[in-house]
Amino acid sequence: MHKIQTLNNIAKEGLDRFSTENYSLANKIDNPTAIVLRSYDLHEFEISNSVKAIARAGAGVNNIPVDLMSNRGIPVFNAPGANANAVKELTIAALLISARNICNARDFVRSIDCDGDELKKLIESGKKQFAGIELPGRTLGVIGLGAIGVHVANAALALGMKVIGFDPKVTVDNAWKLSSGVEKVENLDDIFLRSDAVTIHVPLVTATKNLISKKCLNLLKKNSILINFSRAGVISSEAVLKALDEGSLRSYVCDFPEPLLIKHSKVIALPHLGASTIEAEQNCAIMVVENLKDYLENGNVSYSVNFPSAVLPRMKAYRLTIANKNIPNMVGQISTCLASAGLNIEDLLNKSIGNLAYTIVDLDAEIPDAIVNEIFSIEGVLAVRNIGNA
Repeated sequence: MHKIQTLNNIAKEGLDRFSTENYSLANKIDNPTAIVLRSYDLHEFEISNSVKAIARAGAGVNNIPVDLMSNRGIPVFNAPGANANAVKELTIAALLISARNICNARDFVRSIDCDGDELKKLIESGKKQFAGIELPGRTLGVIGLGAIGVHVANAALALGMKVIGFDPKVTVDNAWKLSSGVEKVENLDDIFLRSDAVTIHVPLVTATKNLISKKCLNLLKKNSILINFSRAGVISSEAVLKALDEGSLRSYVCDFPEPLLIKHSKVIALPHLGASTIEAEQNCAIMVVENLKDYLENGNVSYSVNFPSAVLPRMKAYRLTIANKNIPNMVGQISTCLASAGLNIEDLLNKSIGNLAYTIVDLDAEIPDAIVNEIFSIEGVLAVRNIGNA
């Protein structure tokens, strides 16, 4: 029986994928096998030694100590793309709202305290200050061509915009999904030099912290639009404030309110609504639950941020999985241990990512606990799981 600890409200459509025969679920549970969460911050949370995997029903994982989990041989799963349509729609809404000064115009009307002819007169005289721009023919710069960025780029093309995109690590799958009308640029500066509006869709990692700096924003045209539904940390708030005050930016729309910017008249700050749709929450929950189950039941890894993708079809064999440091002769040492116990390898898959390697081994007989312990004692081995037979 696998015990799943849920640290947030996870969509029922996802949790229902856990069979009651093989899984028990609770917010508070002793010795959980895995943790499923959304925004709960695990950095100060004591993660039990019993935990074999962590699954976030969303894309970003900055609320999870990923490096620490890697050192413990624990995969962290997420749901990239499951919320892509939700974020795409909000990004397009942000473009339209900014281009037409909708929020300021609404606030102006709400501030009027009169009626009749005086009301009509104030509205007619006041509307001039909210004159906007139209999007067709203008250039949108998309930073990050992952699942969300590709959706946004294609949607903007459909609105008649010119679209340029920057992503030095775009995947083959996403490149295929990207419309041929999107121009890919090799330099981040080109995005800011050429765009009328810029939207950011990158994860918050060391390489992207303060990616959008004063240097970038100084390259913008006057009265540009900046949209950030990525993470607060990818942008320098001080640089944004300066660009707003100097007129480089007509509008900054973000999903992460910050004290420095929240009261500014040109800032539209939303309460992290990017993936807050019924459909996105359901899609994210279903995706991570299915991938978590496949890992717990079969050892397969799909959509993990710290483990390599590794899927080995299940046969009628006894399965063992090993996570270890990506150093020479690990597979050799593991094979020697198995051979010494008279176990024959029927199939094997070894994959690596960065400093971590992951091996799935199918064997012809049951694996004794002594062999599992012997493999775990090999220097560089982080975790060993005896999954058993199919």
